[in-house]
Amino acid sequence: MTELAIGQVTDRTGLSVHALRFYEKEGLLAAPVKRDANGRRVYTEHDVEWILNCTKFRASGMPLATIREFAALVRQGPGNEEKRLDLLREHQNTVRERIAELGDCLELITRKVEVYEEHVARGTAGDLWR
Repeated sequence: MTELAIGQVTDRTGLSVHALRFYEKEGLLAAPVKRDANGRRVYTEHDVEWILNCTKFRASGMPLATIREFAALVRQGPGNEEKRLDLLREHQNTVRERIAELGDCLELITRKVEVYEEHVARGTAGDLWR
């Protein structure tokens, strides 16, 4: 199994050293980070994959508490897959709702862009919102 230094993991994940340490301290990782003979953190490919998943969870708005709970369930091992599934489904629904809200926002912005483009092209933009 390939061992990766913290700098290699920052390069692969885009997270800072500080952020990786934060993830570890906050219990967001699926497995404890191993240490080499000198006490330096060493990561595996599995750790990198998990960290990338966590960054996607965060980017989608998943609260740290939910990621922490999910990671704890993973660390417990088999037997709690239903709980993990429930957490993921709940967040999936939240993301779908947010996407729908953003779709509505995008429609409004698109209409405003069209109006502004039309007025700018006609030279009547100064009359907007009067």
